[in-house]
Formats: sequence, structure tokens, C-alpha cells
Amino acid sequence: MDEQTVGEREHVVSERWVTIPNALSVLRLLGMPVFLWAILSERDGLALLLLLVSGVTDYLDGKIARAFDMESRLGGFLDPIADRLYILATLFGLVWRELIPVWLVVVLLAREAVMVVMLAFLRTRGQLGLPVHFVGKAATFNLLYAFPLLLLAHRDDWLGHVARPVGWGFAWWGVALYWLAAILYAVHARLVLRGGPPRVATT
Repeated sequence: MDEQTVGEREHVVSERWVTIPNALSVLRLLGMPVFLWAILSERDGLALLLLLVSGVTDYLDGKIARAFDMESRLGGFLDPIADRLYILATLFGLVWRELIPVWLVVVLLAREAVMVVMLAFLRTRGQLGLPVHFVGKAATFNLLYAFPLLLLAHRDDWLGHVARPVGWGFAWWGVALYWLAAILYAVHARLVLRGGPPRVATT
């Protein structure tokens, strides 16, 4: 086990595989292909339900991990992977159905490309990853709130009229926070390379 200090609180990042948070992350990953099929086949009710379940389990796995000292290296790997896959699947589905513009996808994928390059560079310097930042999680939550609303925005009834501005509000906040998180990760990476915070194995 590795011990690390955040502020003045010491906690343990374990090597355990079988934990409740990890099971929730695996459940999210298993639901992703079903979600993609649902959104592409215009089964919007099922797609919305799976997005809701994904958001709830994303919140619960982090909450449980911190509250019951179940943070693990596997969980630190699976959680951001599941987040990114749901975001990418949703973007693909919404663009395929022409519900969102291509530029939004380009902006979000450009941020992902920046993070991939940054993490690859850190690995060449012996750094296995960076801790998940709360701004990054806030960005993910905003985007996961935006997507179901944007899925409803194409409706011509009152629900679509309400969902459209609210959904785009969450989308704009999500994009802004997504890029802000990338900047904060870059600052943190610079500190790490200068010998600042200790190494961690989460991403």
C-alpha cells in the first residue's frame, strides 16, 4: 500500500481489486455499450436512464471510497476511464443524430488530446499519473447533466423548450471547467516535475 498526504489528512491508496467503488465503476463500464446502442437507435428513455445511473454510480463510488478508505489504484484508473467513455459515447451519439454541433466535439476532444500528451510526458519522467482534481470532476458532472438535457432539447414540446437553454448552460460550464482542469493539471504536473508533491498512481 502507498500512503499519501492531502493537506493534513493521511490516507491509504490500496492495491485491492474487489471493492464496492470498483464494482460500481465496472458496472458503469458494462453499461456503456448498451447506452451507445440506445442513443444511436433513438431509444431516448433507456439512454436517459443509463446516463442517470452512470451519474449516480459515479458520485457514489468516489463518496464510498473516501468515506470507507476504499481508494485503490484500480479505482483511480477505472473511474476516469468510465467518465471519458461515457462522454465520448454521448458526443458520438449526439453528433450522429445532429443534435449538437461538431465544434463542441472538437473542443472537448482537443482537451483530451492535451491530457493524453501531458500524461505520456509525465510517464517518461517516472510519474505514473496525477490525482483527480475536483474541478475535473465538476466538469464531468456538468457535461453529464448537459447531455441528457441536450438529448431532450430536440423535442417540440414544453420539455424541449426548457431543456434547451438549461442543457446548453451546463454544456458551456462543462467545457470551461474541462479546460480549466487541464490547466490546473499542467500546473500540478510542473510542480511534480520540480519535486513538489509526492508521486501518486491515480489519474
